[in-house]
Amino acid sequence: GAPDPTAGASIDDENCWHLDEEQVQEQVKLFLSQGGYHGSGKQLNLLFAKVREMLKMRDSNGARMLTLITEQFMADPRLSLWTQQGTAMTDKYRQLWDELGALWMCIVLNPHCKLEQKSSWLKQLKKWNNVDVCPWEDGNHGNELPNLTNALPQGANANQENMGQCKSLEYQHLPSHKFLEEGESYLTLAVEVALIGLGQQRIMPDGLYAQEKICRNEEQLISKLQEVELDDTLVKIFRKQAVFLLEAGPYSGLGEVIHRDSVPMHTFAKYLFTSLLPHDAELAYKSALRAMRLLVLESMAPLGDTSRPHHIASVVPNRYPRWFTLSHIESQQCELASTMLTAAKGDVQRLETVLESIQKNIHSSSHIFKLAQDAFKIATLMDSLPDITLLKVSLELGLQTVPTAALSLLSSNHALHKL
Repeated sequence: GAPDPTAGASIDDENCWHLDEEQVQEQVKLFLSQGGYHGSGKQLNLLFAKVREMLKMRDSNGARMLTLITEQFMADPRLSLWTQQGTAMTDKYRQLWDELGALWMCIVLNPHCKLEQKSSWLKQLKKWNNVDVCPWEDGNHGNELPNLTNALPQGANANQENMGQCKSLEYQHLPSHKFLEEGESYLTLAVEVALIGLGQQRIMPDGLYAQEKICRNEEQLISKLQEVELDDTLVKIFRKQAVFLLEAGPYSGLGEVIHRDSVPMHTFAKYLFTSLLPHDAELAYKSALRAMRLLVLESMAPLGDTSRPHHIASVVPNRYPRWFTLSHIESQQCELASTMLTAAKGDVQRLETVLESIQKNIHSSSHIFKLAQDAFKIATLMDSLPDITLLKVSLELGLQTVPTAALSLLSSNHALHKL
């Protein structure tokens, strides 16, 4: 491996490391010049890990070391080349930039840092951001064309209407003496922050890479939360955040009114639903039903005064954004609906409510047909009598897809007659 540019302090000294700035710069420059070969990406990740270690020890040199690393990244001559040619950087290189961003967030959000330090970092970050070759977060560069064939599913699977290696970890409540409310621990605070982050309303970014990253990060965070066993204290946190997200204003993705281009909450809501269901079924359904929305597919908007017979209302398509992950999003919406159908078996009122939500919010005939099949399977399980209401749901959803299938057949027949 690479030589360590830091030297640890003695046991009696303060948490401070000696930083060989020139060595750090030369290491990063060398690794970047290798273009991802000879394990350079691994060596850069080792440097990132060293920064994390220094931040954990509250060593002020951590921010200085990250500054040196970032300066070398900004000086990489390939940035100018990619920008001029309008070509995309490799995914591995983008991941290194993502790690830079994540570490800077850790630094600027550090509650132990002084205001003047944060002001200085903000000034430096703005300076880098104003450089022409600074990569965009969404990964778009000029005429970059996304490779949709190797997009989301592989990334999501690899990550797993890696994480598996950590299943042996056990999470415990560690008391925190500096917070106001009694009974709080670092675990409850961590879970609550995670729920707040997952439930925030955010606009879908433009680029393929950023859209994939949103999905991967969300699934990664939920996967970590699933490792935590919910006790009474954590259930209270879930209830508190679910109610807040439903009643909150524009900052919440589960609020009553959201922006049309907001990132959907289907994946998060499915996790929230299954977690709350044994403890507060009403709140669980309320959250999941609110999350079923997919406003981006509401593509037609009537304009003009339709009350007058002689006035023809102009119907124009709304701007349809480039949602590269839309098929994955619709699958997650379908999964959320199927989860609610399964849980609502035997409850006539809830089944009717879920059916109405499906008919209102799901626009894909293939997903509606899949839900019809799911409802039929759930209704006819071998260990119980058939659920009549679920069978009706299955029939109604199946019939809803019939016109589309019939129209497809008619179109095919028409084409054959032409031939």
